[in-house]
Amino acid sequence: MEGPAPMTAAPTRPAPAGSPDLLYSDIEDDLRGTVRALLADRCPPEAVLARVEGPQPYDPELWRLLAAELGLAGLLVPEVLGGQGAGAREVAVVLEELGAAVAPVPFLGSAVLATSALLACDEAAGGAAAGGTVAALLRRLAAGEVRATLAVPLAAAPGGGFPATVRADAEGRLTGRVTSVADTPGADVLVVPAVGPDGPGLYEAAAADVSVAPFTSLDLTRPLADVSFDGAAARPLPAADPAAALEAALLAGAGLLASEQLGLAQWCLDETVRHLGQRHQFGRVVGSFQSLKHRLADLWLEVVSVRAAARAAADALATGSPEAPVAVAVAQSYAARVAVRAAEEAVQLHGGIGMTWEHTLHLRLKRAKADEIALGTPGRHRAALAPLVHLPPPPPQ
Repeated sequence: MEGPAPMTAAPTRPAPAGSPDLLYSDIEDDLRGTVRALLADRCPPEAVLARVEGPQPYDPELWRLLAAELGLAGLLVPEVLGGQGAGAREVAVVLEELGAAVAPVPFLGSAVLATSALLACDEAAGGAAAGGTVAALLRRLAAGEVRATLAVPLAAAPGGGFPATVRADAEGRLTGRVTSVADTPGADVLVVPAVGPDGPGLYEAAAADVSVAPFTSLDLTRPLADVSFDGAAARPLPAADPAAALEAALLAGAGLLASEQLGLAQWCLDETVRHLGQRHQFGRVVGSFQSLKHRLADLWLEVVSVRAAARAAADALATGSPEAPVAVAVAQSYAARVAVRAAEEAVQLHGGIGMTWEHTLHLRLKRAKADEIALGTPGRHRAALAPLVHLPPPPPQ
């Protein structure tokens, strides 16, 4: 399978002056079609179920095809470093499809969180132009040679401050522990926020040099692990402002996670409509019952609203808009709730089969519930949104 040609700027479509164009470009539509076709062939529901029941939750061959053959691991990486030179909008399209398929691949941890942190370091310190440590790691990530993850808890949210659970000595050796790190099993490299002698910093550590303790998480398609550092050797990454680099990565991750939740919610809606259009009861198609039509219509309106919010967040991240924190907070405070509701409605409206292990609906519900706390809960994002738009914070619940 040959990889796509390097991406160029998406063609523009008419939009009101000063308003972002949230429509999908032709390039984004083509990218969606390519990813969807690959997932339909290599990631069918029965394969996902079999994978989560085994000892290796991730599909290494599927990741190789996505990362190396299609070049999706390097979507955010500049072309000069071997990446696609694309942006957050293209990454959002990929996450929509991965969310719909609940694909067991470490795209969020490696191609989004870790890569975004490295890019923020690089832009701040000029490492790419100098061909330094950051640039070398980004090249390997873009080529699909290694997988990385950002060593922060899954629940870490933008604006939460720099973590102090890991310390670095003068020689760069790390000591401490980080709990509930996503996409750590199978990772080759960890990008670790740690407090060193000179203050906060980001460090590159080999996964083989740290203690990784996986545990059974709610979402079996995105395993979590506790990571312990006991004098692990690490290399400091050149960054003028490590705290800002970490904040940029978490902001990008939270904003793009909304697109994964959008894809999941859209799949649940589409699959439920299909199921109700085939099932008969009392001599009628179940989908013709007016009460069910109303429930699906309400859900459709919410999914459409999520699409607008997720697209706005992706566009703000792609363009470097100063309104990106607002767009991300709006998208995450809404998308998480709708994804959970869409999954719950799908389980209920599928009847008995929706409660069985053989159907993948339980994987969707678990992914939606896990995503609800990932990179900040909806309440956390609403609280962050209030001062950004000059409103009083929401009352405690």
